[in-house]
Order: sequence, then structure tokens, then C-alpha cells
Amino acid sequence: MALKTLVKISNVTNLSDARYCAGMGVDMLGFSMDAGAEQYVEPAKFQEIRSWVAGVQIVGETTADDPAAINRLLDVYQPDMLQLEDPALLPYVTLFNRPVILKAELGLLTLEQLEAIMATSHAGIDFFLLEGKAGISLDDDLHTALYHLATRYPLLLGAGITAANVHELLNALPIKGIALQGGDEIRPGNKEFGELMDILEAIDVDE
Repeated sequence: MALKTLVKISNVTNLSDARYCAGMGVDMLGFSMDAGAEQYVEPAKFQEIRSWVAGVQIVGETTADDPAAINRLLDVYQPDMLQLEDPALLPYVTLFNRPVILKAELGLLTLEQLEAIMATSHAGIDFFLLEGKAGISLDDDLHTALYHLATRYPLLLGAGITAANVHELLNALPIKGIALQGGDEIRPGNKEFGELMDILEAIDVDE
């Protein structure tokens, strides 16, 4: 399988998502390392899932803001990449010895704040992931702002993407890729993939 663009799947919690997405040719699978988080994957389950997939980059996702705590998580999980949310950690990025994704929420920061963060941290960050609340609309103003940012920084877009508009977005915005969300299983081994499947199938270049 080959996809039209780079794809990251965030908040993977189960083997069904991991195997399906790896089989579809996604580039990155993200797992929450934060105990207590809704999508948290404990280390033993993480290692079990990881053993079943190949050919993808494994991203350890955390909201932690303490460099020492993050290094302890990295020692336990040993992901290929690290996803952070706190821009205050940027001076410590080189200590983590991994490619880094910095996640930001559209709607929580102004576009001016987003650009200021990207401008000061560009050298140490491999991708900037922009996510948003479910149902967020990429209106003309936001579309223009995203185009401006994507021409200057390596963006992964994780908001406002549907099977109906994904090709239009990829053709109009010079983003590096897209990010989609994993979901819960109905029961182990039983999963409805829904919109995730529709979008991946829409950008499958082998179809």
C-alpha cells in the first residue's frame, strides 16, 4: 500500500488500529505514554502492539512538562519519535535524542502565537502538528493562515479533514502530511474504522 501523503495516526490504543493502519501504509503510529490519560497505553500493552507492526515510526506522545519525567518515559517505551505539547520544553529537545513533533491546538492559540512558537523552535522540531476540536471548520481565513504557515514550517494537519475534502486540502496546502485519530475497539479484535478508513482509502494511490 502507498498513500498520497505522510500520515500520522494519533492516540492509538489497540492492535486492530495499529495493524490496519500499518497495513495501509501510514508512516507514524502515536501512543500516549501518560498514565491517567484517556488513551493511555501501559508499557506492556505498548510493547505487545509494537511487536505486531513493522515499517512504521512509533511516536511516544506526552503532555508532560518535566524533562526528567519525559526521559524516564523514553527509557521505558523506547519510541522512535517523541511528541510534546509544551513549548517551554524546546530548550531541552536535544536531550531527548529523537525526532520531535510539537503539537498545538487550533483555537487555544492565536495564529500569531503559533507562528511565534514555530519561528523560535523551528531548528529543533521535525514536525508541527496542528489539531483541533472535532468538527472544526477550515474557513477561508484559517485556510489562508495555514497556507502561510505551511510554506515556512513542516506542518502536519490534524483538524478539519474528511474523506470528501482530503484531496482538496492536500492540493491546496503545502503541508507535510495529515494526522488522524485512532479509536476504541468494540471488543478485542472487533473494530469499526469509520472515518479513519474512509480517509485512508481516499488517499490510497494504489486504488
